This record gives sequence, C-alpha cells and structure tokens, in this order.
Amino acid sequence: MTNKNTREIKNIFSFFIFQLSLLIGLSTGLFATLTHNADIVSDSLTELQWQDNETPARMNWESAIDYCEALSLGGHTDWRLPNKKELLSIVDYSSYEPSINTVFVHTISSNYWSSTTSASYPNYAWLVDFKVGLTPGAPKSHSGHVRCVR
Repeated sequence: MTNKNTREIKNIFSFFIFQLSLLIGLSTGLFATLTHNADIVSDSLTELQWQDNETPARMNWESAIDYCEALSLGGHTDWRLPNKKELLSIVDYSSYEPSINTVFVHTISSNYWSSTTSASYPNYAWLVDFKVGLTPGAPKSHSGHVRCVR
C-alpha cells in the first residue's frame, strides 16, 4: 500500500468518525430534556445537573478543578469538573457560536475544560470548544472557561 493510499484511508476513516460523532451528538440531543432552574440546567437523559451562572475569568486546568470542588450552587456542594464525554453530551452540533442548547443562558463561544487528561500527554487535558463543538487538547497551564457538573 502506498503512502497516498494510506493517507486516503486515514482521511476516510477520520471523516467517518466525525460523522458518527455528529450523529451520536444529534441523536442524544433529540432524547434529552434540558430544564433550567435557578442557575442550574438538569439533563433528563444523563441525570446530570450543570452549572449555568456567570463563571469567573478563564483559568488553568488545576484551578478549574479547584473552582468546581469549592462551588456551592443551588444548595449543592458536590460539584466537579466534567469529563470529556459528559461535556460533549451538551454540545448541540446544529447550533453555532455557541454550539449548545439555548436553555443554557451563560455560555461563551470558547473552550471549556474537561477533567480528562490526555492519555498520550499527561501535561495536557481535553477541552470542548462551544464555538463549533470541537475537542482540542491543550497544556494544563493554558486558560479555559469552566462549567461544573454534579
């Protein structure tokens, strides 16, 4: 197999994975019921509750974890930084800037930290970009926005 064929196969595979992630994201959104109540969004499909109040300025990954663990909101103190899969569950790929359901009032079209560390690069963690729904990795010293979950 030539290098050209290998690249073409990788491109086709990448496109397939991207399309599959869109399908999963859109179908998940079809079945979820999101409700907003007093700065908290509840997701009936995942049974998660999401912080939806104004958050502080961007922060690094470690500060984001500390912020969520110290958060007291809606009478709850068991908040944490969501993992990549959880954060992707609220992406709305049919929306753009921000790519999130309109029930969320406080969303900046930018990168939000997940708690998921890169398997290949332990000094990197995954973010979710709510501008278009991408999932870039970045050094943990990088600054990103925060949305806590419980």
